[in-house]
Amino acid sequence: MHRKIESYLFQWLSTTDRKPLILRGARQVGKTWIVRKLAKTANRELIELNFEQSKSFIDFFHDNNPRTVMTYLSSFFKKELVPENCLLFLDEIQAVPQLLAKLRWFAEEMPELPVIAAGSLLDFSLSEYEYSMPVGRVTYAYLQPLSFEEFLRASGYHQLNDFLDKWTIDDVIPLPIHETLTTLLREYFFVGGMPEAVQSWIKHRSFPNIQIIHQDLLTSFRNDFAKYAKRVPHARLEELLQNIPTQLGEKFQYKNVNSDIPSAPIKHALEQLSMARLCQKVQDSSASGLPLAAEINPRIFKVILLDIGLASSLLGHHFHENIASKTNRLINEGGLAEQFIGQMLKTLVPFYVEPNLYYWVRHEKASSAEIDYLITHHEKIIPIEVKAGSTGWLKSLHLFMALRELRLAVRFNGDKPSMTEVNVTSSIGKNASYRLLSLPLYLANQLTRLLG
Repeated sequence: MHRKIESYLFQWLSTTDRKPLILRGARQVGKTWIVRKLAKTANRELIELNFEQSKSFIDFFHDNNPRTVMTYLSSFFKKELVPENCLLFLDEIQAVPQLLAKLRWFAEEMPELPVIAAGSLLDFSLSEYEYSMPVGRVTYAYLQPLSFEEFLRASGYHQLNDFLDKWTIDDVIPLPIHETLTTLLREYFFVGGMPEAVQSWIKHRSFPNIQIIHQDLLTSFRNDFAKYAKRVPHARLEELLQNIPTQLGEKFQYKNVNSDIPSAPIKHALEQLSMARLCQKVQDSSASGLPLAAEINPRIFKVILLDIGLASSLLGHHFHENIASKTNRLINEGGLAEQFIGQMLKTLVPFYVEPNLYYWVRHEKASSAEIDYLITHHEKIIPIEVKAGSTGWLKSLHLFMALRELRLAVRFNGDKPSMTEVNVTSSIGKNASYRLLSLPLYLANQLTRLLG
């Protein structure tokens, strides 16, 4: 499988003034795999230390001199390790968070040795451990599950992926290509982007196998709950994980998780799952200006799961029935269309930026409204509406465009693409005049390019 982050990591590796890199992401999204592939592609000797397997590896670093560390490692691995020809990989570094502070010495004393640290539960260690982070001496990269276009390439549809890469709004998408991409999108809704599931789908194309893998992944996440048990009861985390997919596309409400207990422990559980990167909040922003993060209401938010395939499994969708269906009915179930677009939007930001998601909601009695997502592009706010089928009302979008006096909006749906000039009177009597770029859901990964 090819991951787009490979080019970014290879560029980092080829830079002479690189800093140690901390690779962040949830469990099982492919962090270890991508580092091993990077070392192989660059023809570098991989020095891999997994601190969950052996915390004693920390003893190699008791001295702040990287050359001493390399001497220890050469003795341990029984080979001469030349920094210029190696890649030092510190995996599961959250088990020894004090080691992060020592990365500065590699940046300052041995810049010729590239160092990558990775940790699935790193945020928990950072929130607990008191130490001085090497500010300005490390850089970050964020890895997500495979995007839809990465899924296409992994599945062998290179020409279709190239077609999407070159498509412009003036081009036609022939109906057979549109139908094929819609079918593949439906597959992605069930398979998702977790590497193990994608790999199994490529090899076996067996939905029962995918279900087993999803359940195994969910079980491994549940087993991780024991590591945060002292922070929140296991039962709260379990019921929250089960409930998030049922509230996709809606304002998240703690009472819908468990109405018999106070909201505080559920709120705390949500914070823990967010720190583990198993879910992410979509924050409400008033969107009256930039940045969007400056005007959020922390009490109002939606939540999406790490991966759409896991969400489908938790919702209990039946693979064979829905894949065989030629309708878009399944896409609307459980808010999966919004889950998909949110998951794809996270892959559009540069790899060194931690992705954040926003939406807009208006609670006026006479004219309530909601915009599914907000993004910024070239210092402008772009509202995004998500429709599962090929039709749907745009009352909220008209109102938002009238209030904010914006000139471009995006709609994702199940129809072919189009660009429409809209000139309407909104529900508050104010005129909205703007261009509406309508795109099929399968073009989500091309949004930044098409906006440009």
